[in-house]
This record gives sequence, C-alpha cells and structure tokens, in this order.
Amino acid sequence: MDFHNILLIDDQTERAKQIETVLAFLEYAVTTVSSGESENRLTDDDAFDLILVGTGSERQFSLLTLLDERAPGIPVVLLTSQDAAPVSSATEQKVARILPWPTVHSQWQETLHSLTRQRPQPRRTTSHKGLAGRSKAIQTTRNLIDQVAKSDATVLILGESGTGKEVVAQALHRASTRRDKAFVPVNCGAIPGELLESELFGHEKGAFTGALTSRQGRFELAEGGTLFLDEIGDMPLPMQVKLLRVLQERCFERVGSNKTIQCDVRIVAATHRHLEQEIAEKRFREDLYYRLNVFPIEVPALRERAEDIPYLIDDLVARMQANNRGSVRLSREAIASLCQHDWPGNVRELSNLIERLTITHPEGIVDKADLPEKFQHYEAKILPEIAWNDAEPESKPNDAADPMPGNSFAMPLMPSAAVQLPEQGIDLKEYLAELENELIRQALEECNGVVAHAAKLLNMRRTTLVEKLRKTDSA
Repeated sequence: MDFHNILLIDDQTERAKQIETVLAFLEYAVTTVSSGESENRLTDDDAFDLILVGTGSERQFSLLTLLDERAPGIPVVLLTSQDAAPVSSATEQKVARILPWPTVHSQWQETLHSLTRQRPQPRRTTSHKGLAGRSKAIQTTRNLIDQVAKSDATVLILGESGTGKEVVAQALHRASTRRDKAFVPVNCGAIPGELLESELFGHEKGAFTGALTSRQGRFELAEGGTLFLDEIGDMPLPMQVKLLRVLQERCFERVGSNKTIQCDVRIVAATHRHLEQEIAEKRFREDLYYRLNVFPIEVPALRERAEDIPYLIDDLVARMQANNRGSVRLSREAIASLCQHDWPGNVRELSNLIERLTITHPEGIVDKADLPEKFQHYEAKILPEIAWNDAEPESKPNDAADPMPGNSFAMPLMPSAAVQLPEQGIDLKEYLAELENELIRQALEECNGVVAHAAKLLNMRRTTLVEKLRKTDSA
C-alpha cells in the first residue's frame, strides 16, 4: 500500500480520535483538521495520498467540491454514521468510497487495498479552475498559462470586460511557484488617482490628512506572491511613472517615508482597453507598456467560443451549488438559444443570468420559454458543434429530475455505418467490454489521470468509474 500520508477532515473530536487510533494501529501517518481548517492544508499538491471526510457538517457538499478542485486525483472516502441521512447522488459522485463508521478492520483493509489498486497515474497540478470549455480559443489560453506560469515574467492579460481576466490571473498564480503566497488584486480604475499611490505602496502615520496610522500597501501584502493590477489602462499618468520605477528597480517607498523597501512580487496586469491607441492619444506611457507586455495573453470573448457555453453553465451551476446558493438545470433548447446570443457582457453576463435563474426556478428545469425576453427570438435549434446526451430533458418533465447534477452533454454515438458485423459474427459482450475499456483509457488520458474529471467526460458517477477500474485491474 502507498498511502503514506492521510488527511482526516472531521468536526467531531471524539470520532476523529477514534479514527486516528485505528490508522495509527495500521501504521498510517494521519493529519487531522476541522472542515474550516481544511482549505489551508490543501496548498501543497503532493502532501496527501488519501482524504477521509466525516459527515455531520453543514458544509459537507461545499467541502467535497473544494476537495474536487484543490485535490483532484486524491481519493476521498466519506465516513457515514449509522444515524446519518442517506447520501445524495450529487455527494456520492464526488467521493471514491462511502464507509460506515464505526467499521471493522477488514472493511478498512479492503477499502484501502481497493483504492491502492485503482489509483491513477501521478496527477498534474490543475490550475484551470473557472476556464471551462473545449473550444480551440480557450485551449490556447490554457496553453499560454501553462507556458508562462513557472517563470516570473510579467504578464499582460487583454480582453473585453467580463471575459474572465481575473480568472486567468488566478490560474496563473495557482500554477506558479508562488502559489503558496498571496494573490493580491487591485482595480486601478476603481480607486481615485490621489489614493492609488497609498493603496499600492502604503503610507506612514501623518503622511496626509486622515493617515492616523501606518499602513501596508498592496505591494507589501503581495510579497513573495502575485500582484494583479486590473484595469491598468485606467491608471493615471503620474502613477504610471511610479509603477515603472518599481518594475525596473524592484523597490519603492511608502507615502511620507524615505525608507526604500525591496519587493519580490510578480506583476500580472489586465485591461480591456487597446493600449496602443491609448499610447497614441498620450493617455498611457509607451515605456510602461513595453515593461508590462512581456507575455501577453488574449482572453477570447464569449461570442467567439459559443460551443463552450454548455460547459460554462455546468461550471457556474456547480459553483452555485457549492456555495449553497441554489441550483437549476437548463433544457437543451434553452442552452441552444443561449449559444446564439452575442453576450456583450461575456461570461459575467452569463453568470448573472444563471444566478437569476436559480432564483426564479430553484431546483427546476429551465426551458427556452422561461428565458428572458431577449433570448426568445432565437430559433430553438440544436447547434451541430454541441454534442448532447440523449438523457438530457428536452422540456420540463413531470417526473423526478435526472440524478446526475448539472447539464449533461456527451460525445455522440458512432453512426451505424461506421461498424460492420463480420460474416462469422462476434462476441458482442467482449466487443462492448473492449470498447468501454478503450473509451475509459482515452478519458483518463485526456484528464491526466483524474478519475473525477474522466467520469464527467463519460457522463457517469465517479464511484461507478472507480468500480470499473477496480474490476479491470483485478481481471
């Protein structure tokens, strides 16, 4: 067995002590934290080999969602007490095993052995949270993030308002060697020019009227980490000069001080403005532009990647569920109508719509007729670039909702002409088993061995995929 370090997340102190005793007897190293402390223990991607989660927490679903995002590929075992409510299908999908507590030694051993056998290949760090989709445009953005993340090069993120420039900046930080340090955002367009210097560099007591105490600026708060300068194109010219000096010399002074402070901060800037035009109109310094534009990343507008909208909807709904802000499902006709919209507000506009629908149709299914009026004139046609799962409801059903959460879509089946029955016949069961194994292999390869993501590609629960992998390994 290769579970060298186990993370136990449990808010019940007595049960946690019992589990620690059992694991110590089995010679496992275990770290125990409460659900509130768990987020701070998931910064090191290779710290834990197995995660055990106790039930009884109101944050259980959001905690499992956090683990899915922060620790993809690490098996999660959910411990249930005898008097606990039945586990929902949405929760079941997020864990590798459900183990009753108290349990016996043989069940522990069987669980740990089976998880050892089905563990995927060593996973790669996932940093693309929030960058949902499979379009060529978003794949190019992900590739650029991966290329520049490990360096300390200054990055300039360009794109229209609402395209998710801060999401790209956060992805850069998570993929960088600075991910254990702070990510500090500041909107240069939202802070008055006369206050921006103090906001960035800090000030000493008495430096100006109202400066009653000394205060650190954003550069000091981001020491060792990443400083995200959003809407850099709106920065006043006098501040552009001071920022240029920091980029060149890596030092600054607080307002009202002559003490030089050295800084080790990676700069990531973003703007929706065309900086070349701003330079031509004398509103942006050309020398600062070249300092910032070391590695540009263009974030595509949503209208340029309409095929990503179903994936974005699925991601947005999952986030709403994780934050206990409700849930909603959209029919294929509704999503097809959304795919034809121009989305001038980009992903932010789509996010606002999904939040509105979770309020007007809580836990329900939204059809095309339920969308706001501006979407009604689009034809309810299924776009060819979107492959749908046949199980997805075409309209509001009278029966219970599909147990799979979100908006399911999958690869279409091959046309019948693509497969020819040999004259001598075939072993259909064996043929289908081989086809299934090959598709599972491709899904795992596509998802870098992350079982949860592969299960989503295959439109099945993670526990179902884990069981299939276990049977394959034991065959």
